[in-house]
Amino acid sequence: MAFVTANWNPLGEAFYRKIELYEMGWNLKDGLRECLVAAAPYGGPISLLKGHNRRSPSARPQLEIYSSSGLPLASFPWKSGVVKQLGWTVSDDLLCVQEDGTVLVYDLLGGFKRHFSMGNEVSQSQVLETKIFHSPYGTGVAILTGALRFTLATNIDDIKLRRLPEVPGLQGAPSCWAVLTQDRQSKVLLANGSHLFILDNTACTPVTPPGLSPQASSIVHMCDSFSYKYLALLTDSGHVWMGTSNLKEKLSEVDTKIKTPPKQMAWCRRPKSQQPSAVVMWDGLLIVVGECKETIQYHLDDDSILVPELDGVRIISGTHHELLQEVPGACEEIFKIASMAPGALLLEAHKEYEAASFGKCFLSNFPPEQFVSMCRDLRVLNAVRDYTVGIPLTHTQFKQMTVQVLIDRLVYRKLYPLAIEICRYLKTPEYQGVMSRVLKHWACYKVQQKEESDEVIAKAVSVKLADAAGISYSEIATKAYESGRTELAIKLLEFEPRSGEQVPLLLKIKKSPLALSKAIESGDTDLVYTVVMYLKNELNRGDFFMMLRNQPVALSLYKQFCKHQEQDTLKDLFNQDDDHEELGNLYVKASYKEQRLEARIALLQSAVDEYYKAKNEFSAKTTEDEMRLLRFQRELEEKKGELLVGFSLHDTMTTLLSVGLHKQAEQLYKDFRVPDKRFWWLKLKSLAEKEDWEELEKFGKSKKSPIGYLPFVEVCIKHHNKYEAKKYVSKVTPEQKVKAHLAVGDMEGAAEAAIERRNESEISTVLSRCSATTDHLLMERLNRAKATAVKK
Repeated sequence: MAFVTANWNPLGEAFYRKIELYEMGWNLKDGLRECLVAAAPYGGPISLLKGHNRRSPSARPQLEIYSSSGLPLASFPWKSGVVKQLGWTVSDDLLCVQEDGTVLVYDLLGGFKRHFSMGNEVSQSQVLETKIFHSPYGTGVAILTGALRFTLATNIDDIKLRRLPEVPGLQGAPSCWAVLTQDRQSKVLLANGSHLFILDNTACTPVTPPGLSPQASSIVHMCDSFSYKYLALLTDSGHVWMGTSNLKEKLSEVDTKIKTPPKQMAWCRRPKSQQPSAVVMWDGLLIVVGECKETIQYHLDDDSILVPELDGVRIISGTHHELLQEVPGACEEIFKIASMAPGALLLEAHKEYEAASFGKCFLSNFPPEQFVSMCRDLRVLNAVRDYTVGIPLTHTQFKQMTVQVLIDRLVYRKLYPLAIEICRYLKTPEYQGVMSRVLKHWACYKVQQKEESDEVIAKAVSVKLADAAGISYSEIATKAYESGRTELAIKLLEFEPRSGEQVPLLLKIKKSPLALSKAIESGDTDLVYTVVMYLKNELNRGDFFMMLRNQPVALSLYKQFCKHQEQDTLKDLFNQDDDHEELGNLYVKASYKEQRLEARIALLQSAVDEYYKAKNEFSAKTTEDEMRLLRFQRELEEKKGELLVGFSLHDTMTTLLSVGLHKQAEQLYKDFRVPDKRFWWLKLKSLAEKEDWEELEKFGKSKKSPIGYLPFVEVCIKHHNKYEAKKYVSKVTPEQKVKAHLAVGDMEGAAEAAIERRNESEISTVLSRCSATTDHLLMERLNRAKATAVKK
């Protein structure tokens, strides 16, 4: 127990310890001197830019990336602009901020991902200072320009630049500044001498920390906590003021008795701790300050940097990697001198017995799940803390990070076996997709390996991923294609069950026939249309048509498209296939849309030619009949000077008769086999409307009327010509005699006809038309005839 607590140092009511994480594996001749250094939190990677102050074009700076244990991950010469700051994102991507405001993004293995600019103003004014920070929205970048203005991007994955207000009276660079996150908004806190200002989107507000030492004439350094809830300020008098980041509450103030500006300062408060604490570093000296007046001092042998963590501060030098933190409460209860806590007693009991779970056997109502879970967590932490992995997480950091994020970190480092083993060991639920994500990344890495053949890799991937749910083989195939392995990509796509995922990549790698076949197999017409339209734009016309001929389903769908969108293309398709029947139909349909008579006749003639080629005489003759009608209409057009395209047969015949083209009308009547009654009615009405009585009489005598002669009588009366009407009364059938005589006003004739037929109804009709004063003799005669008819 004495050995465990040997490096504990008391400060107020808490203890602090500095423990070694690793002896660094790198070989830095000059340590961290002359290096621009940045380390990611949560035991993340370390980046070094060596020789960044050199301006000689022959001696390029070298950018190197290491694990936390100092094992190399990447190294390459820096060929871009002057770098002002390095920093890491929440997903372990490296940000390199250049003097011109350009930010380059690399992954932790040195692969370039993208770049973005912090705006024209930054580019023109140049970067004076910059800070990379983390907010609820992601990773942000804050820049102080040469014009002494601040520009912020709160989330580099969704760049929205904000130019903060000007600081009054600022003549040079502020003595210190930091980025705060309050109320989900990022702000800048800066010190100009003894004055403090907060910059937000709209205003520059002066603020005063409560209880700041009056001896201070300037604030020379500041830092905020990992959670942005607390703030530490160092004055030129050597006092460290600690309080809430909203500057409303003071927690403590300690005199370090050192008035020279420090190299770095970091907050060192453990979550749920009651004591505020900060770490201040000068050359060769590290001081921990808290609530009391005392401090803890550590001497440093090499140049070092501080890396703030959730529950402490990491100290990285050229030779060692250490963790400085407040001793956790559980450790303090177990190991402090004369402790009677259950944990301490259990430790004593363990000295007498070999078993890690011995103590729980003596406890009643102790749920084993918590013990088992803790054991699993500790085994995982030991695995990732291993020197070859180099992720020195504490248990507090692990719980904050979550298993999913840790697995992602291992995957980014290509530590696939360890990531898979941890997933299996922790029994991560399948619905979370953690294991599937690991396997997908592994497969994407596997297909880029050049040492093995396509067949070997495809088989290895299919076997490994056989039982994994939710993995898209198309993504893996895409990675293979991007690596120049087209055949491997095709083999992998065979394992993809969703055609919609296969087709886009097949088109991309110029496997058009296979893409079309897969689309047809899917039964998804939208997908088939997508492929067909793509091929239409990519292939020449001949190759495109030839490919469609080999795929009847695709050809049919394309024809349906052409019927509505591209009639000319449809005609080419029918010509290519010698489909004369469909060509004829196409010409007929086109004729319906044509307004010019000559053009319409020409289209119908083309249709007739195609129908005869197809040996479809019925369609050919029907179309010829329609052409004949159009020609009559053309003659009528010339006669009347009107456009008659679209007239019906009835309208055409009526018009022909109305303008005196009787012969043409009769020819139309014969050609189109118009019923006799219909034709006679049309001609009768037409001649009567023209009052061409002479022609009407000739027409009536030409042959026996199929509609009888009563209509002749009626149309003449309708046009007020009783004289002409009487000419046809004698030709009317006996059944229609009464009507005919009544129509022309011949009461005597009507009476004679009715009496002759002895038809009571007809006699009554004539009686109803007689006048009692002028026709009393005729009425007596009719009544006698009616009485006789009734008796019979």
